[in-house]
Amino acid sequence: MGVTIKDIAKQAGVSPATVSRVLANKAGFFGAQTAQKVRQTAKELGYRKNTAATELVTQRSHDLAVIVNTTKTNFATQIIEGIQATAFPADLNVIILYAGDGDAERQRRALETVIERSVRGILLLSVDLAPENLALLQSTEIPYCFLSISFEGPKMPFITSDDWQVGYQATKYLLERGHRRIGLAAVDTQVSITGQLREAGYRQALAEAGITPRPAWIHPGDYSYPAGQAAMQAYGAHPDVTAVLAGSDLAGIGVMNQARMLGLMVPVDLSVMSIDGTDLCDIVQPQLTSLTQSFYDMGVAGVKRMLATETPQPQRFTPIQVVARDSVVDFVTRT
Repeated sequence: MGVTIKDIAKQAGVSPATVSRVLANKAGFFGAQTAQKVRQTAKELGYRKNTAATELVTQRSHDLAVIVNTTKTNFATQIIEGIQATAFPADLNVIILYAGDGDAERQRRALETVIERSVRGILLLSVDLAPENLALLQSTEIPYCFLSISFEGPKMPFITSDDWQVGYQATKYLLERGHRRIGLAAVDTQVSITGQLREAGYRQALAEAGITPRPAWIHPGDYSYPAGQAAMQAYGAHPDVTAVLAGSDLAGIGVMNQARMLGLMVPVDLSVMSIDGTDLCDIVQPQLTSLTQSFYDMGVAGVKRMLATETPQPQRFTPIQVVARDSVVDFVTRT
């Protein structure tokens, strides 16, 4: 006979009712510490939920949790719009929680807030969970999916752009416009798998053109406006690059504004291209050429995944495209 709720209750020193509420992800008269203790005990004892019962609880829920990384970019708005537009007709309420930017404690608190109630599923927007928080999420048996973030390995469920192709296609476009000295700015190439994949695509495109990037061409950062400014400060008033690929639209604007402060004209003296393609590209001057991601579609696909009656493919890439605007021109050798 398998492990029962009573076995877990006895081992954890709580009542069977508390164990039942915790394992069903219901709000109850228990704290986060109790919930964590119950789940850990269940895991140690090898408890397995009744799948049919779990699905029944899940199907009754009309709440969908969305946990958002508060990184200083603006892409999340379009994803949330896609989520809301798809959730509302399906009679789902969207609960949005913020998990900080690489803050393990805030991640844990956001997760515990969600798993202590009955939710249909959890969508995580560009949230790179600390290992202990990922283990907590996976122990709940609540359906979940990451949006706009890549992971190594085939099992982690995510919907995002192909980040290798993001770096590759953007760099190819600049090469096709005649640029051979291309900078990569404000992309997190130190920690983020997303950033590392984009740098790998960037390097491959240059390699195919017979170009080896110099160290001074690459200035990592956190995709923010200040990171774009800092990268352009490092390039200086006489940059060794003729074009810069920025990690986000905000970072691209940071590059352009700082270039102006250094006496450079975009795109006459320096072409600038950004990754994301949000509304910011159209309202800034000059308008930003971008490698545009399908953020709205990510949100739509995330909700549809939570509504699916059959097990979906664990990973999916949404389309990307280059949108030419005014911040990139053909490079002409100056004499």
